[in-house]
Amino acid sequence: MRILVTDGMDKSAIATLKANGHEVVEQFYEPDALGQALRDFDAVVIRSATKIRKAQLEVAKDSRLKLIIRGGVGVDNIDVKDAEAMGITVRNTPNASSNAVAELAIGLMFSCARYISIAGHTMREGKWEKKTYGKGFELGGKTLGVIGYGRIGKRIGDIAQGIGMNVIAYQRHPKPEYECETMHFVSQEELMAKADIIALSTPALGEPIINANTIASMKDGVVIINTSRGANIDENALLEALNSGKVRAAGLDVWTEEPTKNEALSTHPAVSALPHIGASTSEAQKRIGSEIVSIIESF
Repeated sequence: MRILVTDGMDKSAIATLKANGHEVVEQFYEPDALGQALRDFDAVVIRSATKIRKAQLEVAKDSRLKLIIRGGVGVDNIDVKDAEAMGITVRNTPNASSNAVAELAIGLMFSCARYISIAGHTMREGKWEKKTYGKGFELGGKTLGVIGYGRIGKRIGDIAQGIGMNVIAYQRHPKPEYECETMHFVSQEELMAKADIIALSTPALGEPIINANTIASMKDGVVIINTSRGANIDENALLEALNSGKVRAAGLDVWTEEPTKNEALSTHPAVSALPHIGASTSEAQKRIGSEIVSIIESF
C-alpha cells in the first residue's frame, strides 16, 4: 500500500510499515491541496491537525484511496458518512490513548485545586505569592462528575476514586457493573447540580454541553475540566462565569478553534491551559502507532 501520514506518527510504527513492504510518505497538506493528494494513496493516517471534509473527499472520489485512519479517539475531523458512501473505510484507535488523556484530566484537576499553573507562572516572574495561592483545596472527598463514561471517562473515574473522590457519571447507555459505593450513574441534570468538579469525556455533540444555562445550574465555585472536544464548551459563557466567580477554575486542553485565538480565556489566571496534548505521551504514541499498523495489515 501507499500510505500518507499527514500529522506525524511513531517512528517505530513507520519503520514497521516500511519493513512490511509499504511505501510511507510523511507530508502535511493544506485543505485546498489535500483532496488531490489523497488520490495518489491507498490509505491516509491523520491526527487532529488534518481535517478530511466532503470537499476533499469529492476530489479524491473514485481514486485509489480506500482507508482513512484517525490516530486517536474521535473522528469528528472526518466527514465519516460521506467517506463511507464513497466506499472509503474510516477507522480510529480508541484504546491507545485512554490512559494518557485520563491522567492529563486528573493533572488538570490538581492544577486547578492548587493553583499550580498560575503560581508556577508567577515564580518565573520572580514573585513569591504564597499568600495569594495558599488557599487551595484537596480533591479527596470531593464529588467528581464525569460526562461520558466510556474508555477515557471510566479511567478518569477509576483514578479519581483511587485518590478518595466520589464519582457520579452521566452516560447515555450506562453499564450497571461499573457502579460501586464510590461511583454511581445519574442524570446529566443531577450531575450538573451535585458535582464539585465536572470533567468532559464525550465526543462533540453538536451543541455545547457547558453553556450559560447549564453553568447556572451548577454549584458556586465549580471546577470544569475539558479534555474531550472544544465544541463541548461555550467559551464566552465559561469566561463570563470565571470572571463572576461562579466557576472557580477550569482546566482546558481543547478549544473551539485550534490553535486558539481566545487569549482572554487561555491566559485567564483561573485557567490551566494546554495546547491539546492529551494523547501526547511516548507510551500512547507507541500504542497508537502499533494499533495503526494492525489496522493497515488487517485491512
